[in-house]
Amino acid sequence: MNPVTQTDAHDSGLEISALSSLSAISAEDWDACACPEVADGGPPIDPFTTHRFLLALETSGSVGTGTGWEPRYLVVRDGDAVIAVAPLYAKGHSQGEYIFDHNWAHAWERAGGRYYPKLQIAVPFTPATGRRFLVKPGHEAEGTEALIHGALQLAKSNGLSSVHATFCTADEAERGRQIGLLHRVTQQYHWKNADYADFNGFLADLSSRKRKTIRKERRTAQAFGGEIVALTGEAIEPQHWDAFWTFYQDTGARKWGTPYLTRKFFDAAQETLRDDMLLVLALREGEPVAGALNFIGRETLYGRYWGAIEHHDCLHFELCYYQAIDHAIAHGMGAVEAGAQGDHKLARGYLPVEIHSLHWMADAGFSQAVEDYLEAERRAVGEDIEILTSYGPFRKITEEPE
Repeated sequence: MNPVTQTDAHDSGLEISALSSLSAISAEDWDACACPEVADGGPPIDPFTTHRFLLALETSGSVGTGTGWEPRYLVVRDGDAVIAVAPLYAKGHSQGEYIFDHNWAHAWERAGGRYYPKLQIAVPFTPATGRRFLVKPGHEAEGTEALIHGALQLAKSNGLSSVHATFCTADEAERGRQIGLLHRVTQQYHWKNADYADFNGFLADLSSRKRKTIRKERRTAQAFGGEIVALTGEAIEPQHWDAFWTFYQDTGARKWGTPYLTRKFFDAAQETLRDDMLLVLALREGEPVAGALNFIGRETLYGRYWGAIEHHDCLHFELCYYQAIDHAIAHGMGAVEAGAQGDHKLARGYLPVEIHSLHWMADAGFSQAVEDYLEAERRAVGEDIEILTSYGPFRKITEEPE
């Protein structure tokens, strides 16, 4: 694959380029497509496709040469004007994606093919739903079509196996399905804010047994022998990242073998992302012993990383789930997305929701086999969501709150 750029002329006359570095496009041009809503002075819908977040991944070495995430950022221009962009990567593996296609890779290679590299339209290491085809307002139709065309043309011209757009929105999934991409549905657990005045208002919606359990967990966690602080913006200081890096390394080593983010990412975050972050720390004698890192969106709080150097009962639930709910309620946010997997989230008020992705396979026969699999998987996921929701902690209509 060309290591720098590929430029393609779309039928509409638009120019489509694949850039190997985000430094080749200004933050103003990128963000006009990625987060045009910030023009009203508020935060982005989510911070993960902003120029500052993706550039921090790149400059810190978290993505790039040797990581298996090679940037090929798509940029669509109409003359001199940038009208659409997408975070595209050439992937040398399937790590850090959270929409699992390892079985597809094994099947492809058992048949004598080469599955990697593939193309991934995604935010690295970030299982959070958001727009993946980032189009400036007023150019939605032609911009989205050009981005999809550019990704497929890049794959075809380089003989690549596949293109994947993961954690896209439901609207994007429907548009992709209509033009022939394969639609996959998986599930996560999200907490929804029903206009609660406070945490007790949320608890009042739960069954009596679940209310008691959560109250007990919070008391247990908060009696760990120290204090819990929630920091954002200028309250986050460089030394906090020294502690959090230790937490992150421990969790990363246990879950993934090697942490995805480098230490330099957190230095970059200190410089450019503090206002996008909520860092919850458990301090004992003034020293951090555990922490959870969240990212702040316009309407949603995104839980991302957790770690600890000491074990304290229920502290994980408090820092990751209950403190996030507290923050969301206090700031009028509509939801908390607590990351990938974790059936234990269900008992704590996080209910299953559909997660969408889009896929294209170069081989027609393999594509048909995947399509058949995805149709069966969608039915199974729908049934699972229905069953899991019925087992959720919320009280039945006939049950009275305390």
